Amino acid sequence: MSAATARPRTAIAGVSLSDCGRLDEATPYALHAQAARRALADSGLDRSVIDGFASAGLGTLAPAEVAEYLGLRPTWVDSTSVGGSTWEVMAAHAADAIAAGHARAVLLAYGSTARADVRAGRRTGTLSFGTRGPLQFEAPYGHTLVAKYAMAARRHMHRYGTTLEQLAEVAVQARANAAANPEAMFRTPVTVDEVLSGPMIADPFTKLHCCLRSDGGAAVLLVAEELVRDCRTAPVWVLGTGEHVSHTTMSEWPDFTVSPAAVSGRLAFARAGVRPQEIDFAEIYDAFTYMTLVTLEDLGFCGKGEGGAFVEQGRLLVRGGRLPVNTDGGGLSAQHPGMRGLFLLVEAVRQLRGEAGERQVRVADGELPRLAVASGTGGWFCSSGTLVLGR
Repeated sequence: MSAATARPRTAIAGVSLSDCGRLDEATPYALHAQAARRALADSGLDRSVIDGFASAGLGTLAPAEVAEYLGLRPTWVDSTSVGGSTWEVMAAHAADAIAAGHARAVLLAYGSTARADVRAGRRTGTLSFGTRGPLQFEAPYGHTLVAKYAMAARRHMHRYGTTLEQLAEVAVQARANAAANPEAMFRTPVTVDEVLSGPMIADPFTKLHCCLRSDGGAAVLLVAEELVRDCRTAPVWVLGTGEHVSHTTMSEWPDFTVSPAAVSGRLAFARAGVRPQEIDFAEIYDAFTYMTLVTLEDLGFCGKGEGGAFVEQGRLLVRGGRLPVNTDGGGLSAQHPGMRGLFLLVEAVRQLRGEAGERQVRVADGELPRLAVASGTGGWFCSSGTLVLGR
C-alpha cells in the first residue's frame, strides 16, 4: 500500500486509572471524571481537542449523561455495550472513526462502585441479566454467570484432560504478578493448594478461581497521528483490531471450549500483520481462571486443548515467564469493578512505555517490549474484542 493510500494511524496518547479498591464514599460519576482528568494529563493535551467520547454501563442515556457530567460536547459517540469486551470493541470503533476523519481525539471512560454498592445494600452480589428474550429459556434453571463459566471449564477438563491444578496455576501466577503492583488489591502470594482448598463457588471454581470485586475506573485517550507531536508521552499505536459476537444462550454456543477470541484474535493479528509468536506479553480478561486458559488457546499462543500445559511452570509470570499475562495481577488479584476491559488497555500501554515499575516486562537483552495484545471478553464468552498494540 502506498503512503498516499495508507490508512491513517491511531495512537493511544493518554491512559490512567482512577482511585481503585475500597471506595465507600465515591460515586461512579466521580470515578469517571477522575480517570478522565488523569488520562488527559497523561497525554499532555488540552481537553478542547476531545471531539469523541465512548462510555457504557452508567446513566439513562449513556454516554450522553456521562459526557455532560464531564463537560464534553462530542461530535462522535459510542455506547456499545457487550460486557467486559466493550472497551476493546469501542477502541476499535474509535480507531475506525479517527481513520475516517470523523474524530481526532476519542476519550473512553469507565467508573463503577460495584463493591461499595453491595456493601451498602444498593444491589446484591449476584449479577442478573434479566429474563427477557432468549434468556427466558435458561433463567428457570438458575444459571448464574459463574455457573455458565464453570460448565464451560468442566467441558474443557472432560475433553482435554485439563486439571484443577492447571486452572489454579492461573490464579497463583496472577497473584505473583500483582505482588509487584502497588495498585493491586491483593498482593500476598497464594499456592495451588490454597486455591484448591478454598470455599466452593461453582464447581470446579473455588473462591480464588474467581475475580475479586472492587471499585474503580479507567480512561484511555486515542488520537489521530497529527496530534501525537503535541503529546507528553510516546505513542502506543493501534496496529490491528478484531471483534466477534458468538451467542447469548448456552444452547446456541456451538463449543464450550472455544471462545469468541478465536475469531477476534485472528482478525486482529491479520490486520496488524503480526503473528502470535511475535507478541511480548498479553492482557486477557480473567473474571475466572478458565477465561485466561482458553483465551490463550484461541489467540494462538498454544494449540486447542494445550492451555493447561501452557500455563504451568510459571509461563505467565512477569519474571521469567514465556509469555507474561495480566502483568498487573488482572481481575483475579489487582481490581475488577465490573466491565474490566479498559483496565487491560491501560496496563498494556504502561508496559509498552516502560512505566510499569517493578512489574515491568523485559524482553531480550533487557529491552522494553514492542508488541502486546489486549483481549476482552463479555458475558459468558458471548463477545470478544482484541487489539494488537505496538510502539
